[in-house]
Amino acid sequence: MLRLLIHGGFFSESDQTHEVKVAKQNSLKEIAKKSFEFLKSHSAEETVVFAVSLLEDDPLFNAGIGSQIQSDGKIRMSASLMNGENQKFSGVINIENVKNPIEVAKVLMKEDDRVLGGDGAKVYATENGFQDFSTEIPQRRKEYEEKLKNGGKGTVGCVALDKDGKLAAATSTGGKGFEIVGRISDSATVAGNYANSFCAVSCTGVGEDIVSNATATKIVTRVTDGMSIENSFEKTFSELKEIDGFAGAIGVDRNGNVFHQDSHPKMVFASFDGERMEVFE
Repeated sequence: MLRLLIHGGFFSESDQTHEVKVAKQNSLKEIAKKSFEFLKSHSAEETVVFAVSLLEDDPLFNAGIGSQIQSDGKIRMSASLMNGENQKFSGVINIENVKNPIEVAKVLMKEDDRVLGGDGAKVYATENGFQDFSTEIPQRRKEYEEKLKNGGKGTVGCVALDKDGKLAAATSTGGKGFEIVGRISDSATVAGNYANSFCAVSCTGVGEDIVSNATATKIVTRVTDGMSIENSFEKTFSELKEIDGFAGAIGVDRNGNVFHQDSHPKMVFASFDGERMEVFE
C-alpha cells in the first residue's frame, strides 16, 4: 500500500494568473508521478527527500530555486526531514547558497547534532560536498524591489507511506519574503514537519501560526492516540481557527488513509496512489 502527497504552498486567484495555476497543477502532477514511481523501490524517507528536491528545483515554488528574498536582500532557506520509524528529525535553518536544502538535511540524519542553522549549516554543507549555488530568480528580485506587493506563501513538502509500512515527512521553504533577518519558520520544526509510526504530516502557510498551533505535531499525536486522520485534522484546524491562523497540511497514516486541509483557499497539492491523481483546483 503505497501513498504519496505533495504540496507547494498556496495559490491566490487575486495575485496569480490562470496560466500560473495551470503550470503549478501540471508540475505537481509530474512530480507526484515521478515520486510515486521512485517510492516503488525506495523507502519513505528517501522518497520524501526525492520529491521535495524536485519541488525545490522548480522556480514555480518558494523553496530552493525561486525562494523569497529577505529584508536585507538575501535568500535564506530552511528544510527538514523526519523518519517516522526511528523518530529521527534533521534540518537546516536559514541556510544560504545551496541548491537543495533538503539534501543537506538528509546528510544530517547520520549526525548526533541534526539541526543546524545559519553559517554553521552552510559550513557543514560545504564540508559535505555541496557547492555554492544561487537560488535567486528575476521574479523574486522584482518582488523584493517592490516590497513584495504580490507576496505569497509557498513552502513545499511531501509525506509518504512505503511498501514496508514506514512513514516519513519532508518540508522546505524559502521563507515568507522581506522578513526580519534571523526569523525562523515552522518548516524545520516539529510544528511544521512531523512523523512517527502512525502518521506523517507536512505543513505550509504562516510559520508563526503553525508554530503557535503546533499543527503537525498535534495531528500526528491525535492519530497516535486513536483518532482518525480526518478528525485529527479537523480538530487541529478548528484550534487554528481560534487564533485566525493561516495554514495548510497534508498527511498520511499507517493504514494508507490520506487527508489534506487548509484554513484559507487554496493550498497547492497533489495526491497520487498509482492510479488516482488528485490535484488542487
